[in-house]
Amino acid sequence: MKVTKLFKDFFESEKAGGFTLIICTIVSLFIANSSLSESYLHFWHTQFAGQSIEYWINDGLMTIFFLLIGLELERELYHGELSSVRNALLPLSAAIGGMLVPAGLYLFLNYGEDTQSGFGIPMATDIAFALGILSLLGNRVPLSLKVFLTALAVIDDLGAILIIAIFYTKSLIWTNLIISLSIFAFLCVFNRMKVRNLIPYLVGGVFMWYFMLNSGVHATITGVLLAFAIPFGNGDEKSTSYILQHALHYPVAFVILPLFALANTAIVVNSDWHYALTHHYTIGIALGLIVGKPVGIFLFTYLSTKFKICSLPEDLNWKSIIGVSFMGGIGFTMSIFITLLAFSDAEHIDNSKIMILVSSLLAGLIGFLYLKFVLKKEND
Repeated sequence: MKVTKLFKDFFESEKAGGFTLIICTIVSLFIANSSLSESYLHFWHTQFAGQSIEYWINDGLMTIFFLLIGLELERELYHGELSSVRNALLPLSAAIGGMLVPAGLYLFLNYGEDTQSGFGIPMATDIAFALGILSLLGNRVPLSLKVFLTALAVIDDLGAILIIAIFYTKSLIWTNLIISLSIFAFLCVFNRMKVRNLIPYLVGGVFMWYFMLNSGVHATITGVLLAFAIPFGNGDEKSTSYILQHALHYPVAFVILPLFALANTAIVVNSDWHYALTHHYTIGIALGLIVGKPVGIFLFTYLSTKFKICSLPEDLNWKSIIGVSFMGGIGFTMSIFITLLAFSDAEHIDNSKIMILVSSLLAGLIGFLYLKFVLKKEND
């Protein structure tokens, strides 16, 4: 299977970024439950330019993360796993199943309650964590499995972005939205005019972000829109899209996502923390990530091949798909991000974060141990 250098760079940065996220999460939880707790929590709520540091990370820096996701999605559509309709249908089917089944399980427990808005929480897969865990298995992992998981997670994140735009927009200020989309249209015109310089796109992106932020639609959507306005060209190392994507890999993996993890896992865990896991919404999150994700991914993948919509690559089999399906249950970054949009009550948010961490850990552990056993057996 032909794999681009940029995909290898992306995989390596996400793999290392996954380990960094794990360390940051452990450090954040430790400090939040130490004698430094009050100062640590206060720091993230320190006001800067009228908003907290946590706000600027979640609504500002995370836009750059979504820009990178958008650039990777664009590359996959033009040159990668998604460039062929038949190839794209396999991870697309998996991603659809991995979103619908978890959301369905969550809504089954929470429909009609004030927590039903959390249905989007178990729908997402954390690329960095999932690839980080998969990489622990080393060379025994087939290349097609890495590509499948990456494509699945990228499509999954696109689905999460659409969910955010459609279901978590509470009120619209049409004037600001129209201005933001008009700037996007102008940037697309620059693209068609073959303007390759990054500066007008980045400057336009900042203004797009500002007006989107003040429109009621979550500002991080700007990142994905901007990605598709930036010229892709022939996709080589001199293309504008390639240059920006390459430049963003390490800042996102080692600065932006770690800051997000530090700011959003500063959770004070009380002695009765286990009661947080008994609510309908927390059980819904657990079922969605640990059961819904693997069942949805595997079932939709199996059905799509059964009905000859697509086929498995030669070096993949159903045992490895089962293992990766559990990896899809590692929600973390996107699940926490959607939690912040779904709930406004601090108790709901903290309880959800605890369950996301526990469920993601279990899903990742199950997937890792299963694949370690299966892939080892296959290579004996």
